[in-house]
Amino acid sequence: MAPQFNQREHKCGPLTQAGDISSLPAKTFEERHYTVAEIYPRNEQPANPSSGFVRPVDEKQSLCAKHAPNTLKPATTTRRRRGPSLSRRSGQAGAVFQRVKPWNSQAPTYGKFWVDVPGGYRKQKTVSLGPCATRTIARQRLRLHLEQSGVNSKQTFCENTTPATTFKQQSERWLDYLATRTRKPVKPATIAGWEQALKAWLLPNIGEKPLADVTNKVLRELVAKMNAAKLSPKTIVNYTQVVKLVVASAVNENGDQIHPRVWNNDFAGVPIVDKTKQRRPTMTQTELEEILTSVKDRYRILFALLAGTGLRIGEALGLKTTDFGPDCRVLHVDRSVWRGQDQAPKTSSAIRAIDLPQPLAWMVREFIFNKHGYLFATANGTPLQQRNVLRVLHATGKRVGLHAFRRFRAAVLRKAQVPEDIIGLWLGHAQNLTDRYAAQLREDVAFRSEWCKRAGLGFSVVTLVTQNVVKFEGRKVA
Repeated sequence: MAPQFNQREHKCGPLTQAGDISSLPAKTFEERHYTVAEIYPRNEQPANPSSGFVRPVDEKQSLCAKHAPNTLKPATTTRRRRGPSLSRRSGQAGAVFQRVKPWNSQAPTYGKFWVDVPGGYRKQKTVSLGPCATRTIARQRLRLHLEQSGVNSKQTFCENTTPATTFKQQSERWLDYLATRTRKPVKPATIAGWEQALKAWLLPNIGEKPLADVTNKVLRELVAKMNAAKLSPKTIVNYTQVVKLVVASAVNENGDQIHPRVWNNDFAGVPIVDKTKQRRPTMTQTELEEILTSVKDRYRILFALLAGTGLRIGEALGLKTTDFGPDCRVLHVDRSVWRGQDQAPKTSSAIRAIDLPQPLAWMVREFIFNKHGYLFATANGTPLQQRNVLRVLHATGKRVGLHAFRRFRAAVLRKAQVPEDIIGLWLGHAQNLTDRYAAQLREDVAFRSEWCKRAGLGFSVVTLVTQNVVKFEGRKVA
């Protein structure tokens, strides 16, 4: 006779309530103290009844069998949380409510809806709709608010769900892009000026702000700080322009701006530049001649070329002996130098031919005799640095910039009533439509030479290259 099954004397210990294994001995499952070699599936009997108990056929599987090896259910795979997707949204209508019940036409009404915030999260926002006679009118007002604020628009979605980028991070990406773009390349000197604006004012004040938060309000606060620091209106305009360029440079994979802005200069307090009040230092003929007589030979030639041709300092430092004609009466400009590196001139109009007055041509011809390479070079043959040239100028006691020579030449030409298209050619100014129509005058060498003689230099030159002192009085206008 088979032994009877005693539930209380089961080798696995007393049976507990379903799902409760807290009272089981700690080493019950570790040592596997079962009465049979293995736990049999339901409705199966042991091969040798004498080796253990006989489980009733209709008895439920014991706790030991439930927790025996190879019978546990596989772990549930953790589902990855999906990020925000505009394709899964049909647009929200929000909800309206009052803080009183039942509906009261005189009580304040509110609307609530979800908005995306930078970082991929959403938060609920509540707005006041004012007293509404019915719930339908309240829903209409809320729907109008959602449309005007663009809560359901693609633009707002892309702007807020894009990973949060600070103004500093975007400015670094923007500068890297400017240095490598092929369409409308930016000159290194311009990039350096923008970097200086970022380091001096923009990054210390708004560098850590999320790009999405750089709005007209932030720009207004920045302008107020710059005004308090007594920055000039032109400087403030230039710095605010950098802010706008950085914000506009953030685009998505389709090339659309992530944070489009309608900048309000009136609201931000951006000043209007009065060109009549801008500081444009220049020099007189007497001051120029004092400078020429107090510097060394090569700086004397350099300053005379700047004042007698209207060259920009980068164009002058990039001159080579091969850029002059056979008698040095014509100078061809096709390069510029910035921080010792050759680059294209400022604009396409800066690639030009300049006629030299006879006194200046003689002076240059003596200076370039038996010279090769850069006309104004260091001992290593590299171009002079602009800061070193400026240091020599300031050592004469004249605290002006190198652009003052260019302004001096422009004044001399206008006093001589030289045609504006010729002045634009010699100074390398941008051409307008009238200049293009008068292109034949610009190509007329005899016409240019005649006006060059009439204008003259406007100052006296002194050369000591051959130990001879030769003084030429500037020609007066006929």
